[in-house]
Amino acid sequence: MVQYRIQVATGPQEDAAAAASSNDNISIALVGTNGESIKKILGPPSVVGAVQQYNIQTPGDLGEILCVRLYKACVPKLLTHPWFCKYVHVISPDRKRYQFPCHRWICGVQALEILEGKGVVLAGTVSPLILQRRRSELDRNREKYRWKVYAEGAPYCIDAETTQDLSSNEQYSCEKLSSFGFTLAASGLEATLKGYLLRCDPWKDLNEINNLFSFKKTHMPDLTSQMWNVDTFFGYQYLNGVNPMSVRKCTKIPGNFPVTQDMVASTLGSSTDLQQELESGNIFLADYNILEGIPTNTINGKKQYLAAPLCLLWKSLQDHLIPIAIQLGQQPGPENPIFVTSDPEWDWTLAKIWVRYAEFQLHELDHHLLRTHLLAEVICLATVRNLPTQQPLLKLLLPHFDFTLEINILARSQLIGPGGLFDKAFVTGNGGVPILVRKALERLTYTSLCLPDDLKDRGMESIPKHYYREDGMKIWSAMEKFASDIVNYYYKDDDMVSKDPELQAWIKEIFQRGFLERESSGIPSSLRSRVEVIKFATMVMFSCSAQHAAVNSGQFDFYSWMPNAPSSLRQPPPTKKGVTTFQSILDALPEMNTTALAMVTVWLLRKEPEDKKPLGDYKNSYFLEETPLKFSQAFQNRMAEISKDIQQRNKSMNLTYLYLDPKVIECSVSI
Repeated sequence: MVQYRIQVATGPQEDAAAAASSNDNISIALVGTNGESIKKILGPPSVVGAVQQYNIQTPGDLGEILCVRLYKACVPKLLTHPWFCKYVHVISPDRKRYQFPCHRWICGVQALEILEGKGVVLAGTVSPLILQRRRSELDRNREKYRWKVYAEGAPYCIDAETTQDLSSNEQYSCEKLSSFGFTLAASGLEATLKGYLLRCDPWKDLNEINNLFSFKKTHMPDLTSQMWNVDTFFGYQYLNGVNPMSVRKCTKIPGNFPVTQDMVASTLGSSTDLQQELESGNIFLADYNILEGIPTNTINGKKQYLAAPLCLLWKSLQDHLIPIAIQLGQQPGPENPIFVTSDPEWDWTLAKIWVRYAEFQLHELDHHLLRTHLLAEVICLATVRNLPTQQPLLKLLLPHFDFTLEINILARSQLIGPGGLFDKAFVTGNGGVPILVRKALERLTYTSLCLPDDLKDRGMESIPKHYYREDGMKIWSAMEKFASDIVNYYYKDDDMVSKDPELQAWIKEIFQRGFLERESSGIPSSLRSRVEVIKFATMVMFSCSAQHAAVNSGQFDFYSWMPNAPSSLRQPPPTKKGVTTFQSILDALPEMNTTALAMVTVWLLRKEPEDKKPLGDYKNSYFLEETPLKFSQAFQNRMAEISKDIQQRNKSMNLTYLYLDPKVIECSVSI
């Protein structure tokens, strides 16, 4: 007889205490190259965090241990309970240790097969039994994770109507779910108690807006409410606000935006002129032409309005980015004047409100929803459908998909779906959301998803005080190094990449389901070199963590003061100068209940629930080999260094930039 020693670990896992132990019986069988053992009953699982030891005897040597099978059966007359298994370790008679990481819930009565945990790519000689089991795993995953059309022209999504359609491993933990629910209930309750959600009245005094969520106010929301109408703060938000993605360097004034030197002379001063500033690279443009033709909502029985403005900005001699000219429609003409800083105060103020309003819509539905949430879901699904648990790229990327499926299902049902918060409070509700998402996807490029390429393409490589760029590039470089280390460790040359069928199926499905086979996007449909894999993996890691933090975490800071980012406007854009008054602005701004609903939304979206998994405390438990573990630790050390640098810089700043501190970046799109 031959004896194998078995170690089975339960937890610790953030939600394991509720169900790590149960009355169910757990059995195990070992599968090797020379055969498999009979099932051995291990009994009920142990308490959270325990490691139980067992012995299994077999008539002969099983050879190389390829996988273990775990069986969970219900004790008669008792209810079955989920069980969280952390790992199984097997020690052979010759003292060789095999590791089988699980890190998942096992629910109901079922059998679970776990392959050996070391990373394996399909190149060279691979055991036929391993090939068979990898294919079986992917077949099961493709049956479980099906695609469906979210909206015509938008990325595909998971075929699941509610979060209950997901397994326990994709659902929020109890701690996270209760935190999420409390945030929503508390925010809505406060607004309801103050009566704002029940009132369709227009605002009579902007200061009254401060009464909404007064107990949640912190330094940045207070600064926004004080500085929202200051030109330097308006420009600052293009660099370090909640959407530092929509401005680019302008080397030639667009033909449909006929700004002249005389219009901006008073702002530029006598020492320079518009042409000189264009040639010096100091002029920037934000163009919202994508908003043309988007249908608008009806709120409180009243038609809402949307425009597609253009905004010209100048990097001043003091290194501030400030607006110098605004046109509220794409077609110039007598009824579409160009507003400038020398215009009457309320003309200029209302023009800036319209630009911030357009920025709000573009940010929420393009740079936030599409580029982080929807694309993260596509890549998550393609990954689990095409990369088995032994695939190194899956091990690298998996931490960046935690809870993404759950939050996106919630978003489609409660936020952007019929009757959701967008229908109730946003101009793009009741039909505008999928149209804007479709238009945004048609323009989306691989370049814009890769931070170094995007900054270069937009001409933003050197503009001063651009903390999003400074912090983001540090994180991108660290991720690129980590991805490079992992890819080069497992793929010894480019030939291994091009001949890996799982890798090629993965990228092809992302190209098909995420980008609808649009070659003009530049998204690869195949991967032929290690460099290509490294770049794509870095983009995925960055988009699903740091980029999401950059466009999500500051929402309440910049949007809680409604005039800085209205969710809807009740009047069309002005067609003449000199007629706008303060009352005109009050008449255009959303009513009290609309404002309250929008504020509840942005508080909920930026408030990361408990049970955080920050990038600054990165623990990738999927790699087992010594060298990849060193790579992972080096990445974690680099995140700690970046965090320390950011915190030190912020000590001397009034307008702090916190959103790309690795210690507050969530590893995945989970809110």
